[in-house]
Amino acid sequence: MKIDFANLQKQHQLYKEEIEVAVLDVMHQCNFIMGEPIKTLEANLQNFTGAKHAITCSSGTDALLLAMMALDIEPGDEIITTPFTFIATAETIAFLKAKPVFVDIDEKTYNIDPTKIEAKITNKTKAIMPVSLYGQPTDMDAIQTIADKHNLKVIIDGAQSFGSTYKGQTDSNLGDISTTSFFPAKPLGCYGDGGAVFTNDEALADKMRSLRVHGQSKRYHHQYIGMGGRLDTIQAAVLNVKLKYYAKDFKRREEVAVKYTQALQDKTLTLPTVAENTTSVWAQYSIRVKNRDTVQLKLKEKGIPTAVHYPMPLHLQECFGYLGYHKGDFPISEIVSKEIMSLPMNPYLTDDEIAYICHYL
Repeated sequence: MKIDFANLQKQHQLYKEEIEVAVLDVMHQCNFIMGEPIKTLEANLQNFTGAKHAITCSSGTDALLLAMMALDIEPGDEIITTPFTFIATAETIAFLKAKPVFVDIDEKTYNIDPTKIEAKITNKTKAIMPVSLYGQPTDMDAIQTIADKHNLKVIIDGAQSFGSTYKGQTDSNLGDISTTSFFPAKPLGCYGDGGAVFTNDEALADKMRSLRVHGQSKRYHHQYIGMGGRLDTIQAAVLNVKLKYYAKDFKRREEVAVKYTQALQDKTLTLPTVAENTTSVWAQYSIRVKNRDTVQLKLKEKGIPTAVHYPMPLHLQECFGYLGYHKGDFPISEIVSKEIMSLPMNPYLTDDEIAYICHYL
């Protein structure tokens, strides 16, 4: 048996006819930049998330940049975040010449540990950037309480978690600004790069709309230093189709995760945990094993792909050497990075495929 990790081909075949009609319509209209499907998608995203403002952009990475630019993050400012995440989280902070300040993770959820945040706050701290890792939000009540106490902003890196909920609210409707990614392998993915920012603050929304088109207030009048951060109209057309079926796909992901957990509960593995009052969209189904290389090789020989998200915490990456962190500074992140392993996760895994994967673990 050969198993597909994300099975994007299966999804394409399911929605192929609608997507091709939508894409061809964009081509016939020849309005490739900021065409009508962009407005439609933003309205659809607002309806889906409950956020007052959804602003599409060119990627999840650019979504983070837009959020920080809107909040006037400047060189020397500090933003508290997690070292156990994709590099874009901290990379964008560094790109703006601000300083990523890392806080270790919770060993069960792998999200930032709120109990360790306050100790890292200084007079240079401007924001907290929690990551909704693997598809589930972090403990936002605890983080928002800290942010309010110290007059800090909260930017949610929700690149992996679009549609997840915390106490009944989508994580696109939390914090000052929430971001997401529509990278093809994400739970809601387009056919290239794409992303969005969400906020309930009208002034921030207006500013981010301007920032994504080079800071324009009107054509060739530039209020801010901005960026070329627009989402292509073709990608918006794809997402408008896929968003219609997203709730169904998310439900299937949830069912796959439950079946994995039931099949693996008697194995000597650490299984993923979803916190109380939280739902995950299961961007990954990540387990922990002590002998990861051996397990991965065994599965590969049986046609079962795996992935490691992430093998080295950011504080140990060469590009962040200037921050002065050392091995041992964030022990939970370091332990998890040596043991974490993601199994195939997509809405189309069959019972036979799940049983086959679990048999060899």
